Parts: sequence; structure tokens; C-alpha cells
Amino acid sequence: MREVILATGVGFFIGVVFALLRLPVPAPPTLAGLMGIVGLFLGYMVTNRFFPH
Repeated sequence: MREVILATGVGFFIGVVFALLRLPVPAPPTLAGLMGIVGLFLGYMVTNRFFPH
């Protein structure tokens, strides 16, 4: 859980830096894009769970 909180905090900080420097966000700026990344991650995890290498 500590990793998740740390990663979220660092991501938030980097987002603030990008906004202050007026740089484009290096992630999808829409909920649909974000959910695509979440879906990709979940598909990967489920596949590895049921079809281990």
C-alpha cells in the first residue's frame, strides 16, 4: 500500500510541475484514455494469473 501512496504522490507532483511549465501531459488527458490504460493493466494481470509463463 505504501508503494501506491508514494506513486500517487509522485505522480501528482510531476503533474503539478508539468502544468507549471506548461508542458503537455505525458498521459491521456481524458477519462476514456485513462480507463484504457487501466484496462490494459487489468488484462495483463488477469492473463498472467490464469496463464502463467
